[in-house]
Amino acid sequence: MSGSLPASSGLPPLSLYVHVPWCVRKCPYCDFNSHGVGRGADLPEAAYLEALVADLEADLPLAAGRELVSVFIGGGTPSLMSAGFYERLLQAVASRLPMARDIEITLEANPGTLERGRFAGYRAAGINRLSLGVQSFQDAQLSSLGRIHGGDDALAAVDEARRAGFDNLNLDLMHGLPGQTPALALADLDQALALSPEHLSWYQLTLEPNTEFHSFPPALPEEEVLWDIQDAGHERLEAAGLERYEISAYARPGLSSRHNLNYWRFGDYLGIGAGAHGKLSVPGIEGLAIERRWKSRLPEAYLRRANDPRGFVADRAGIERRELPLEFAMNALRLVEGVPLSTWQAHTGRDPRVLLSRLVPAREKGLLVEDADWLRASPQGLLFLNELLAMIDDVEPV
Repeated sequence: MSGSLPASSGLPPLSLYVHVPWCVRKCPYCDFNSHGVGRGADLPEAAYLEALVADLEADLPLAAGRELVSVFIGGGTPSLMSAGFYERLLQAVASRLPMARDIEITLEANPGTLERGRFAGYRAAGINRLSLGVQSFQDAQLSSLGRIHGGDDALAAVDEARRAGFDNLNLDLMHGLPGQTPALALADLDQALALSPEHLSWYQLTLEPNTEFHSFPPALPEEEVLWDIQDAGHERLEAAGLERYEISAYARPGLSSRHNLNYWRFGDYLGIGAGAHGKLSVPGIEGLAIERRWKSRLPEAYLRRANDPRGFVADRAGIERRELPLEFAMNALRLVEGVPLSTWQAHTGRDPRVLLSRLVPAREKGLLVEDADWLRASPQGLLFLNELLAMIDDVEPV
C-alpha cells in the first residue's frame, strides 16, 4: 500500500459516496443520518434517483473529468432499494464520470431487509463488493442493539451473497455490547471467521451524542473486560489470516477497502444524497485548496432541492492551512502502515522535520514507531490516538 499523491495530476484519487437515508427502524446506537420508515414502506425510488443524478450533475465541475476509483453506497439501509434502482444509478454515474477498470463498488446491506434473490440483482447491476451489517450472530445481543434481524438471518444473507457471486464480502461486527463477556465476543468472531469473509470491520460500541443509547445508556462491559476482548480478538483475527490495516478494519491480502483507504489517505470524494458529505481538492495559486461540503439532511428537504435554484448543498467550508495537519492526521494515522513523511508535506505544506522534533514526547511514550521516513502510530499509539493527535495539533506552521 502506498500513500503518495499521483505525480501526473497533483490531485489525490477521487471516490463517490452515495447516501440512502431510509431504514426500517432507527437503531438506538446509530448517529448516522438515517430515518426509520417501518417495514414495507413505499419509498420514493424514482424521485430519489432523479435527485441523486441532479445532485451529481451539479457536482461535476468539481470532479473535472477525474476518474472514480471507488463508489460506496451507504445509509441508512441501501438494501431497501431495488436492484433496478442501482442499475440505473450506476449507469448514470458511468455516463458522466470515467471509472477505473477495476473500480470497487460497495453496497451496505442489512440482513433483516433482504428478499430472496435481491443480491443477484445487485450483483448484475454492477455492485461488486457487499458490506453486511451483522453486528452480532447472537439473538439476545442483536435484540439489545435494537436490530431487526436475528443470527439465522445473518447466516442466510451470507449464503445468499455467495450464491449471487459476491467474492468480496465485508462483515460489520461490534464488540463491547451490553452484557457481553469476552467469551460471547469471541464466539461472534469465530462465527464470522467460519464464513471466510474477505474483510471484517470489528469495532467497539460507543455511546454517541444524539442517540437513544447516549440519553439512556445501557450497562456496558467494564474497561478491563473491553481490553481483554480487544487483545484476544486482534490475536484471533490475525491468526486467521486477516491483516489489520486500520484501527478497526481487517482484510485478506489485497482486499482492503479501497474506498475507505482513500478516505484515510486524505483522498477526495464527491458526496451525493441526503446528508452526504464530500471533500474536494482544488488547485490554487498556493497549492491545493480543500473544501468540504454537505447536502441537505432531511430526505423530504433533499427531494425538494431538486427543483431549487440553490441546489442540494446545505453548506460548505474550506479547510484552513492551520487545520491541515490535524485534518490529515485524523485520517492517515488510523492506518497501521501510517504515512510517508513526503506525503505529510504534500498534504499539509509543513516541514516533516519540524513535526518530528515536536513529537519527541510521543516517541518517548511509545506512541510512534521509530522510522526516519514514515509517520506511523505504534500499537500503543493506535489505542491512544487522541493523545497523539493532540500533540500533532500543537505543531505550529513554519
